[in-house]
Amino acid sequence: MFEKTAAVFLYAVSPVHMGAGQAVDVIDNPIQRERHTQHPCFAGSGIKGAVRHSYAALGGKQDDITRLLGPDSGTSTLHAGAVSFGDAQMLALPVRSLKGGYVYATCPQALARAQRLLHLAGAAALWPAVRVDDGHCLFANPALLSGEKLHLEAFEYTAKTSEPLAQIAADLARRALPASDAYQFFADKLGTDLVLLSDTDFGYFAKNAMLVEPHVRIDPETGTAASTGLFYTENLPPESLLIAPLLASQTRTGKPDDHLSAEEVFTRLKPLLDGKLLQIGGDATTGRGLVVAKVEG
Repeated sequence: MFEKTAAVFLYAVSPVHMGAGQAVDVIDNPIQRERHTQHPCFAGSGIKGAVRHSYAALGGKQDDITRLLGPDSGTSTLHAGAVSFGDAQMLALPVRSLKGGYVYATCPQALARAQRLLHLAGAAALWPAVRVDDGHCLFANPALLSGEKLHLEAFEYTAKTSEPLAQIAADLARRALPASDAYQFFADKLGTDLVLLSDTDFGYFAKNAMLVEPHVRIDPETGTAASTGLFYTENLPPESLLIAPLLASQTRTGKPDDHLSAEEVFTRLKPLLDGKLLQIGGDATTGRGLVVAKVEG
């Protein structure tokens, strides 16, 4: 039974390819998506694997890897780990804007799910309820408008200022990014340029505003591109924000002299994640999958 719960914000600083494992339409290597929303997501097993792989590099003790995260498969002493990562849910997506470069787009559904997760993690977010109709948007920064409209990609939205959304944006900016000069620009932009779209309109961008890159397979004999080797890989764009549950229990090694409480497990793990850079997903050697973690709770 997990006795300690927290939430982890994951902010992409590079494109991220958390692969789905099967081709979809014309994209050979699509990213993982939730079945019911079709929003991009990160499987909890992938997050845990990334933490395990980087545990020592993040400053953790080698002996704690097995104790906290469980032994490698095939070892003689098997036991469950004391840490669980849930799937990361989409919270805000960068969308190209006519003014301001890009905005952080979100929707009522994404905010409600994040608010629920924060509540369960003991870091309750007292966000006011916000709603918007299809074809409309709520915003807090008038500098984003052209006339009375907001232009995102090729779409025009009827825009309305919202003080409740401004409150949510300010709280997110405080929670989701590390408090350092390196992230101040992005925290400030998240605090001013959060835009609320309807669930339907946000769903369009969550499906179609991904970074899709063409690649070619290299012929090992000639060292040049193979004639039939063109393929497409989908990535979550940088500046995307997701949130995932993090749970901890007491250690389960079965050794009385090796016991840690859930609080002790969390105390050891949190400093290794909070404000740290992780590599998640595939294409690590080409700079993909870099995310910054921020722990709440």
